[in-house]
Amino acid sequence: MVGGLNNSSEFNLPSKSAVAEICEEILRLLFPGFHDRGAIDDLELGRLTAERIELLRSKLADQIRKSVRLGNPDLPTGKTRPVLLKMFRALPFVRSLLQTDVEAGFEGDPAATSVEEIILSYPYIEAMAIQRMAHLLYLAGVPILPRMMTEWAHARTGIDIHPGASIGASFFIDHGTGVVIGETCRIGSHVKLYHGVTLGAKSFAKDESGAIRKGGKRHPEVRDHVTIYPNSTILGGDTVIGENSTIGANVFLMHSIPPESLVMQEDKRLLILDKKAKHVAPVEDWSI
Repeated sequence: MVGGLNNSSEFNLPSKSAVAEICEEILRLLFPGFHDRGAIDDLELGRLTAERIELLRSKLADQIRKSVRLGNPDLPTGKTRPVLLKMFRALPFVRSLLQTDVEAGFEGDPAATSVEEIILSYPYIEAMAIQRMAHLLYLAGVPILPRMMTEWAHARTGIDIHPGASIGASFFIDHGTGVVIGETCRIGSHVKLYHGVTLGAKSFAKDESGAIRKGGKRHPEVRDHVTIYPNSTILGGDTVIGENSTIGANVFLMHSIPPESLVMQEDKRLLILDKKAKHVAPVEDWSI
């Protein structure tokens, strides 16, 4: 293999297998006992947490170092230690945010029987745990590694959240499969999404040579207490969904809506036909 497809040096790029181990360690650290083979004794929790922090620090340090030295593995940057310090100091804050996410799932889904069920079986919690940690690395300017982490979660859960997305407290994705949240999305608190929702880019500016310009605000802002139902698509960096709004299923939006709005698709007809009739005629005609 040649060019960018050839990783001939172990010091050249971060490792996908190492990132997978890091993500597993993050889940064990954030949810002790929930990602372990057996129960953890309360008396052992402090010691075990310290050991896990040290193990995660060691694994992260290696992958951060490779990421920030990308293309020049011998270049000392001095970035790894400050990034790690900020990340681990933010751990209590991340756990408090995840607690609100768990509570939002329990309160928002009548099928949920306990918060333990949410942590053990709802895929959005894994996706959010990894994204919230990856977001810290993204904000610190670490390249590649944060995206590798969220793509690991994407592969496991079917939920694609860019590490650059800013997401407030009490965030819940019901079912989750097929959700896409872009890099420059800003999402407020108490927001609920259903499966198949896309918060994406409307178009891409190009330079004089025709290449796509990188950066810039490309994805929507969703303000507090918004609910977006399945398979709706909201696009554009200047699109703002006002607080306390509800977006119905299968809506396609490329412009802002004011607070307290209810948005529904109205231009489609649902026909229910009698399959046994010799001459097929509509039984009912519903507008949706």
